[in-house]
Amino acid sequence: MSSQQQDGGIVHQPVFTGSADLSIPTLRILQQDGQLYPGATLPEIDQALAVKIYDTFLFIRALDERMLAAQRQGRISFYMTETGEEAADIGSTAALDNQDMVFAQYREQGSLAFRGFPLENFMNQMFSNEHDLGKGRQMPIHYGSRDLHYMTISSPLGTQLPQATGYAYGLKAQGKANCVICYFGEGAASEGDFHAALNMAGVLKTPTIFFCRNNGYAISTPTSEQFAGDGIAPRGVAYGLKSIRVDGNDVLAVLKATQEARRLAVEQHQPVLIEAMTYRLGAHSSSDDPSGYRSRKEEELWRQKDPVIRFKNWLVQQGWWNEEQEAAARDNHRKAVMDAMKAAEKIAKSPVEELVNDVYDTPPWHLQEQLSALKDHIRKYPDFYPVTSWRLTQDNSTGEGK
Repeated sequence: MSSQQQDGGIVHQPVFTGSADLSIPTLRILQQDGQLYPGATLPEIDQALAVKIYDTFLFIRALDERMLAAQRQGRISFYMTETGEEAADIGSTAALDNQDMVFAQYREQGSLAFRGFPLENFMNQMFSNEHDLGKGRQMPIHYGSRDLHYMTISSPLGTQLPQATGYAYGLKAQGKANCVICYFGEGAASEGDFHAALNMAGVLKTPTIFFCRNNGYAISTPTSEQFAGDGIAPRGVAYGLKSIRVDGNDVLAVLKATQEARRLAVEQHQPVLIEAMTYRLGAHSSSDDPSGYRSRKEEELWRQKDPVIRFKNWLVQQGWWNEEQEAAARDNHRKAVMDAMKAAEKIAKSPVEELVNDVYDTPPWHLQEQLSALKDHIRKYPDFYPVTSWRLTQDNSTGEGK
């Protein structure tokens, strides 16, 4: 690299580059009424893919509505809705190969649903029963699926970012024609892991797509109090990544941007940063009250940009969807979610011994002591921890739960 390329040329008077000089435009294809913007071109999409994307939208709306209500009823302990952000993760996942690896944050249940995660598995995880793939060890919505190439979610913010870079480096080393997509919010971009991950990806040229859902708030902190620059996308440029900003409520723009990003990542080993500008119409989680930090007027403005309605309008204009299909799909999803929920909450919890398995070949003494103390605690408060639901192993001599 020449000194001119590295330094951007030579000048003899001070020239300061500001954020306005690096402003990145926003890709938009679809208007709210379902019409394309003049000059916009469609992504690679046919009727089957379009209907699958939209049906996943409707499923997520039904799942979010029912499970948030279940949390309020005390049937599950925690939930996070995706409402308002469906176009971001579902649209981007639709652009990938099924063998591409997904590293999610915690609001990408749509990505997993698009890949075919069974409804029963969603419910088993949220109720932490014995059929849960994670053996009941995680709080609700921390999904994972080896079969669907969806890395199990971790609560600590941003840890998935360097992990995604490392996994992508492994794909490159093995010569596989696949990539990794890593989802995170703009709040996570303030974590040190974000900078380490992007720098590593840029230097090693890993096939990684970093997908930032910029929904305007890091829980309750608005973007105006998070950073002073032009959002998250320019940071990718600084680390040697290709960067693009898209309207995160426009699923066609998300799909097109991710299709091109995947080509760059897989064919050229060029890491990419996508910043999707969107908005969560619900609370951050079931523990949050957004009325404390944003106005009803603001929420209403974003409801008018609902990504589900926008895409539906386009589908109807293509002749690929109608109101009869809409009503049937909504009813079917609601009934399926309700039936699966009722079934999952009746299934016994995982044996309490599973809490200390799978890490060591033989659980060490300190974990065995903790397990014994936990069993004593459960027996002391049987109304809160029914023995039948926890399936404590039985002491052959006394018949009491151990």
